[in-house]
Amino acid sequence: MFERFTQGARAVVVGAKDEARELGHPVIGTEHLLLALLTVDSGAGVVLRQAGVDREAVRAAVVEHVGDHGDEAVAADRDAEDAAALKAIGIDLDAVRAAIEENFGAGALNLRPVPKKRGIFGKRPAGGGGHTPFSNRNKKVLELSLREALRLKHKFIAPEHIMLGVIREGKGLAMQILAEQRVDADRLRADLARSLEAGAVT
Repeated sequence: MFERFTQGARAVVVGAKDEARELGHPVIGTEHLLLALLTVDSGAGVVLRQAGVDREAVRAAVVEHVGDHGDEAVAADRDAEDAAALKAIGIDLDAVRAAIEENFGAGALNLRPVPKKRGIFGKRPAGGGGHTPFSNRNKKVLELSLREALRLKHKFIAPEHIMLGVIREGKGLAMQILAEQRVDADRLRADLARSLEAGAVT
């Protein structure tokens, strides 16, 4: 399935892992996908922002619902471990980084360098041993993103398809947060489909 992911969709998956790690969460949930979708430059991010979804408000809601465990031990360097975990699900982290840096410039993925001081929420990014697994619900969302692509007769999975998978699954924390922010899921679904039709695929 992951061979169908566009560079943007792969960047969303990598970004979701980074979001979970930064917050010190033990699993990657739909809320981390939503945060990544709002961070990665894509049509899905544009659609979400046009719907009034603000990344900082979403992050604050995630912290409110799940907590921020960023004070736990920070690992000095987990790149090799992260790359191995992503490779196990068909994502070559080095290839994704190289392609993104080729298109957007060196260091384009360094959105949030590990700070030496405490961050905006007074917490340090999380670390610790072991890789961060996807929640069962999030695995379902990724499966549904493929189904959304097939439904739309697309041979690729873009960030919009991932967000369509989040909406179709409908029960994750991402959808709860969007409901709390009074986002109309049906309108969001239609806007994502229009974004795909307009060719805003990355």
